[in-house]
Amino acid sequence: MAQLFLVHPTHPQQRLIERAAEMARQGGLVVYPTDSCYALGCRVGDQEAVERMRSIRHVGRQHPFTLVCRDLSEIARYARVDNRAYRLLKAATPGSFTFVLRATREVPRRLQDPRRKTIGLRVPDHRVAQALLAELGEPLLSTTLILPGDALPLNEPAEIRARLEHRVDLIIDAGSCGIDATTVVDLTGEAPELLRMGKGDPSVFGLASA
Repeated sequence: MAQLFLVHPTHPQQRLIERAAEMARQGGLVVYPTDSCYALGCRVGDQEAVERMRSIRHVGRQHPFTLVCRDLSEIARYARVDNRAYRLLKAATPGSFTFVLRATREVPRRLQDPRRKTIGLRVPDHRVAQALLAELGEPLLSTTLILPGDALPLNEPAEIRARLEHRVDLIIDAGSCGIDATTVVDLTGEAPELLRMGKGDPSVFGLASA
């Protein structure tokens, strides 16, 4: 049965964040809040936890997961960031964006797009997520907490617990955090390309919202 931590959304209790990070280090699958919606997350190298995420979401091995990072320097470890991309990332992080970039060798091949060798990355603007990432000291491999058959991500912690308490190890309850997915921007080409319109305002990249 999953543990439930009641964490303050803007002043997260350090002792709970430390316990949450330790559970992730031990292979735990964690539900945590972001600036767009709740997410499922685990350590990048924990294959068993990754497969549990796939099972909960009912997605195959071709479904892309996202590396949720603490800051730009962490993104640069896992993705190839040239000067142009760096300027764009600096203007848009932290925020409700997912960026598609070329993966470095730090990213396992099984997590990359098999054809393009890319990976999705983001830096969330949420105090709880930031605190967890800082304590963990590495990114979380994540996916939006939307269950098969649902039209929208889960947002109410009570419902999350009722539906997932036997399938995840920890639920971090920081209250409602929204149901809007991130805006996805491809930065691998000569100009940014809007792949999905979400919560983040794409005008920061010179892109129209429609």
